[in-house]
Parts: sequence; structure tokens; C-alpha cells
Amino acid sequence: MSGRVLLAAPRSFCAGVDRAIEIVERLLEQHGAPVYVRHQIVHNEHVVRRLEQLGAVFVEDESEIPEGEYCVLSAHGVAPSVKANAERRGLRVVDATCPLVNKVHAEARRYADSGHLVALVGHKNHVEVIGTMGERPDSTVVIESPEQARALETDKPVAVITQTTLSLDDVAPIVEALAESQGDLRRPHADDICYATQNRQDAVKAMVADGATLVLVIGSQTSSNAVRLVEVAQAAGADATLIDGETRLGDVLLEGHETIGLTAGASTPEQLVQNVVRELADRGYTTLEEITVAKEHVNFRLPKEVARA
Repeated sequence: MSGRVLLAAPRSFCAGVDRAIEIVERLLEQHGAPVYVRHQIVHNEHVVRRLEQLGAVFVEDESEIPEGEYCVLSAHGVAPSVKANAERRGLRVVDATCPLVNKVHAEARRYADSGHLVALVGHKNHVEVIGTMGERPDSTVVIESPEQARALETDKPVAVITQTTLSLDDVAPIVEALAESQGDLRRPHADDICYATQNRQDAVKAMVADGATLVLVIGSQTSSNAVRLVEVAQAAGADATLIDGETRLGDVLLEGHETIGLTAGASTPEQLVQNVVRELADRGYTTLEEITVAKEHVNFRLPKEVARA
């Protein structure tokens, strides 16, 4: 059998992930090991293992970092109290928060300080949402579903912000439910949705529309956007599963599928995609076609602590 592989474009690293990883790499290059990172810098086990080999040390709380050492804040962002605690302990803080996440943090502060109840659409246990919630916890409520949105009771005007790793499709039903229950509300800006999230989900839909009956998504279980890509593929009518890009694929997984879609979450390195492309070619999937839905040319400036002159 000669099978087809449809390769999603865009896929793999987004600009925020690229920036966060480069910050850690540059600190290690310029100052040597160890460099401490609060939480996984991005949600990908391969990336974390590689940085650990270079001398990065990942911790879950800034209190675990020895005084005077570097403390890199992950791409997902943190509550202001975390930064304050790190600085109080004499840590050298380098903020690798994605600029798109920082923008949502600023919106949370602005809306809360102007008397709004901030409705944060997202997953309450996701590290990004925890960080955003920490900006104005007494004026922010997390909304995970249309049902929660309809049940919201408040006398305040409502302003909506979102977890950046949701897509327009994820957010729209919840925003509409909020509009039903609250009437007039400040809706999220279109660019609150991460461009990379939207593009990668659109590419998955395009692959299924072009005949992919199985979609392989490379990413870690902890990656919200990678897990969501699996769900998007399934909702579009294909079989789909999350793979790590390092373990060989099982024969049963590919059985009966002549056209396979392949993509990777925004925290997954391209190296793992190419690993899977080679394995699929060895298994007879020799026709490779790229399905392109957008071109990404986004770059974020590095913080002053690691920027070269």
C-alpha cells in the first residue's frame, strides 16, 4: 500500500514558545548552570528533558530556588504575587511569559479596576488561567462552559477575557451564553485568541476535509493546545490520537487508514514531526503533501536580561 501523509502548516513552535526556550538557552550560555525555571517552561516533555540536560532546573514553586539564583517564569504567566515573592527572596527574575498572555493580564487589571466583573473563559486548573486569575482574584470568575455562563449572577457590568490557547470556536458558545444571561457585555478582542492556536486548529480541519481519516497530533498530555487538536480532529469526523513523536507507532493504530494527517502542538519541536514523517514513509506512507492554511511571521522581542547588543 502507498499511503498519503497530509502535513499541517502551520504546526509546532509558536513565537511565544520559541521566545521562552531561547530565554532559558541564552541564560545558560551566558551565565552557566544552573538556571531555575518555575514550572515547565512550555508543556512538552521532550523540550524539558533537553533543557535539563543543558543545566536547567525545573521547580513548581519559587520558594524551592536558592537565594540569588536566576528564576525564569514560564511562558504561561504567573500571578503578581509570584513575582513579588521571587523578588522578595532575592531571586534574579527573568520573565518568559508570552506577550499575548501579558496582554490578557493587562486587560484583566484594566477591566477590574474600572468596576467590571471579569469573566475569564478558560480551564480553571490550567496554569495560564491561574496566573491571569491572580491579577484581580476578587473581581474575576472563571467560566468553563455555556452552562456556567448562563448561571452567572452579578450586579456588575461584565467584561470577557480568554485563555489564549482556546480558539474562536471554543470561546464563541460561552460568550453567546454570557450575552444571554448578562445582556450587554464587553466581548474579548479578536486578538486575545492566540494566532497559533487558531491556525493549528484550522489546519487540522483542512486535513480532514482533504481526506485524512486519522490525525496524529504530536505533543504531551500536559499540553492544552495539543489535546485540543485531537478533539478538533475528532469533531471534524476523523480518528485522532496524541502521540509523543519518540515512541514507535503501533500497527493497529494505522490499520485501515490510507490518508493520515500529521500535526504538532505549539510547544512541540519540529524535530519530532520529522521523526514521525520518516517512520510513516518506512511504513509505506510515501506521498507527503503539506496543507497550508496560514503563514506565520510573528516574532517577539527578548527581555533585556538576555538580549544581545
